[in-house]
Amino acid sequence: MGGGEHPPTKVLVIGGSYAGLAATTTLLDLCRGKMSTGSISPEGLDTKSRFPINITLVDERDGFYHLIGSPLPLASESYSKKAWMKFCSLPALQVPNLKIIQGSITAVDCGRKVATIKTSSGGREEGYDYLIAASGLRRVFPVVPQSLSEKAYLQEVKEQVENIKSSKETIVVIGGGAVGIEMAAELKLVHPSKSVMLIHSHEKLLSAEPLPEDLKDKTLELLEEGGVGVLLGQRVTSAKEIKSVDGGKVYKVALGDGTELSASHVIWAISKAVPTTTYLPPTALDSNQLVKIDAKTNFTGGIPNSAHHFAVGDLVSWSGIKRCGAAMAMGHNAAFNIRQQLLEARTVKKAEFIEFPEIPPMIALAVGRKAISYSPNAGTEEGAEVMRNFFGDDLGLKICYDHLRLGVESSYSLAGK
Repeated sequence: MGGGEHPPTKVLVIGGSYAGLAATTTLLDLCRGKMSTGSISPEGLDTKSRFPINITLVDERDGFYHLIGSPLPLASESYSKKAWMKFCSLPALQVPNLKIIQGSITAVDCGRKVATIKTSSGGREEGYDYLIAASGLRRVFPVVPQSLSEKAYLQEVKEQVENIKSSKETIVVIGGGAVGIEMAAELKLVHPSKSVMLIHSHEKLLSAEPLPEDLKDKTLELLEEGGVGVLLGQRVTSAKEIKSVDGGKVYKVALGDGTELSASHVIWAISKAVPTTTYLPPTALDSNQLVKIDAKTNFTGGIPNSAHHFAVGDLVSWSGIKRCGAAMAMGHNAAFNIRQQLLEARTVKKAEFIEFPEIPPMIALAVGRKAISYSPNAGTEEGAEVMRNFFGDDLGLKICYDHLRLGVESSYSLAGK
């Protein structure tokens, strides 16, 4: 078949979340002859453009964790079992020329095209022809569970859910950004008998984001409508654990004005996410340690072999609020542009690349039974229909699963055999 006389192209994908999996599944489709013009779901089959390819996917976890649904696993044990999917259980990834390694990248030599991988059994080097960096940002608990295996994760969330169920006093969520809002809303929705309070140091929710005032005001209304108490303009100075009479945990939450609140559980949702880019050359990074890219998602900054190095998802320096939709689109574009380079190398036709656009601020938040969204074109919208459109009935789990084609079994090997 087409391309059989060429040695397999080696692609190293770093990160198995939205961007990394979008790049991987798109490469699987494109290099076995499926055509795509910008959609994650390619249509048609071109038997003349199959390329032999070997993909190595490296991730610290043993599975895909549905990050945007993260508030719910920490409130619902039944949902937590769905939110983590081991890579070995995803039909789309069960192909012979895809190798998945649980480990972390410690260094990348762009000139030699060699990455150093650290695993539980030691370190090793992995050569590649193309690299796609998609390892994202490092977020702390409870924004993201810290476990690296499904077994440890299920135990981690079980303990969290049990702590919430045993709460006799208020559950306090500190931080009125997107994470804190969704966390407080899901806790109250799943445990309606519990008292839940969100405390934010600014006078408006979502104060760190360049979003319109009506969105922030309406988000507050939806939280209060769902039964969440909201305290704005108060900074938490400390949250000290003391023992109650019956042996349960009680926290004294001190506020900037000297007020103290009692809580059975305190959830900090204000920590800043940290880029996972320490393995890359410093010249590839901006002052915030994010990867500098061009519109084709290639490295910039004078990196050797820059056309063979791509970065996608949350770890890139690009416009817009970081969202999973943009991450998946970037992953798709990187895969498409790799294939265009392969086509150009084997034909006289000049490659036509997809360029990723500048993205204006936009957001969608699940707030209890409703959702609220903003985009420059549609403005602010809220309600049950917005929830269905953006999140379905499972905080976007099925939407992302289908968009990434994770349940689609491959009938072709990557080498087109």
